[in-house]
Amino acid sequence: MSWFESFVLGLVQGLTEFLPISSSAHLRLTAAFAGWEDPGAAFTAITQIGTEAAVLIYFRKDIARILSAWFRSLTDKEMRRDQDARMGWLVIVGSIPIGVLGVTLKDQINGPFRDLRLIAVTLIVMGLVLGFADRLAARDETGARHRVAKERKTLRELSVRDGLIFGFCQAMALVPGVSRSGATISGGLLMGYTREAAARYSFLLAIPAVLASGAYELKDVGDGHVVWGPTVFATVIAFAVGYAVIAWFMKYITTKSFMPFVVYRVLLGIALFVLVGTDTLSPHAGESAG
Repeated sequence: MSWFESFVLGLVQGLTEFLPISSSAHLRLTAAFAGWEDPGAAFTAITQIGTEAAVLIYFRKDIARILSAWFRSLTDKEMRRDQDARMGWLVIVGSIPIGVLGVTLKDQINGPFRDLRLIAVTLIVMGLVLGFADRLAARDETGARHRVAKERKTLRELSVRDGLIFGFCQAMALVPGVSRSGATISGGLLMGYTREAAARYSFLLAIPAVLASGAYELKDVGDGHVVWGPTVFATVIAFAVGYAVIAWFMKYITTKSFMPFVVYRVLLGIALFVLVGTDTLSPHAGESAG
C-alpha cells in the first residue's frame, strides 16, 4: 500500500464511519474502483481505532462520567441505580453479540462477506430499512393525519432487552455495506427511541467493539499487505476527519431526516449491481490481496 492510497483510504474512513452509509463498504469500493488491492478487514479494523478515538474525545465528559459511576457500582449497590452506572452495564451487554459473532464469523468477514454483489444488496436493503425507520420516527415526532405526535424514548428508558437488540443490530455491520451506525440507529428508531438517543448509544456501543477489534488485528500489521507506516498514517487521517464529521452529524440528526443517506445508499447499490452485471467491475476485484 502506498502513502497516497493510505491517505485516500484514511480520508474515506473518517468521512464515512459515522454516517449511515458503511465505512467498510466504502473502503472496499474505493480500492476496487481505483484498481488498488482490497485493504482488507484488518486494515479497516485498525483505521477504525482512529475514528473511535474521535468518539472518545467528542463524548469525553459522558464517557468519564459513565466510567466513574460504573466502577463505583462494582462495590456500591446503591450506585447500580444511577443512570450513568446503568449505561456502563448496558454498553457491556450490548457489546456481547458482536463479540461472539465477530469471532465466530471471522473467516466469512475476511472472505465471502467482501463480495461486491453482497455489498450492493446490503447497501440497498439496509438503506430501505433506514428509510422506513426514519419515516416512522418523523410520523411520531410531528404526527400525521388523524394522529397526534407521540413522545419517543430517551436513553433513560434503555433496558437490557433493548440494549441487546441494539447489540445485534451492531453485529450486522460485520457485513460490509450494512453500516454500524445505520443498523443501530435504525434499530433504535424502530424500537421507539429518538434520533439523538439512538445515535448517542450507537456511538457509545461502538467503542469497546471497535477498540477490541482493532487491537486484535494489530498482530497482522507488518505481515504482508498491512504495513505499519501507511496504516498508522491512515488512522491519523481518519481520526482528524472523523472528529469533524461526528460533530456535524450530531447536530444534523436533531433536525434533519436520514433520507439523503437512504437515497445515496440505494443509488450506490444499484450502480454497483450494474457495474458488476456488465462485467465492468469484478465482484472480487482486488481480493487477492486481502
